[in-house]
Amino acid sequence: AVIDQEVGGKFSVYNGDIEGTILELIPNKKIVQYWRSNDWPKGYYSRATFELTKIKNGTELKLTQIGVPSEFFDDIKKGWAEYYWRPMKLMLEKK
Repeated sequence: AVIDQEVGGKFSVYNGDIEGTILELIPNKKIVQYWRSNDWPKGYYSRATFELTKIKNGTELKLTQIGVPSEFFDDIKKGWAEYYWRPMKLMLEKK
């Protein structure tokens, strides 16, 4: 992943397969991005919001993504689980 650390900055993941722009950044609390996959219609972006909340034994991460083209919804939902949440869970369980 390549991620700028400022509002208006860019990010890309998986060699540009996913890319976008940082819209809002509140350190340790919230990240909002224009977010797109490279197989979506040109210029089409969804909006992904990552909210971090401190809880008793760690941090809760909540993702909300709106505006995913309907024909890509199932693939995106599966991708979040397969490429992000499961690997992250496994990594954190090892600690």
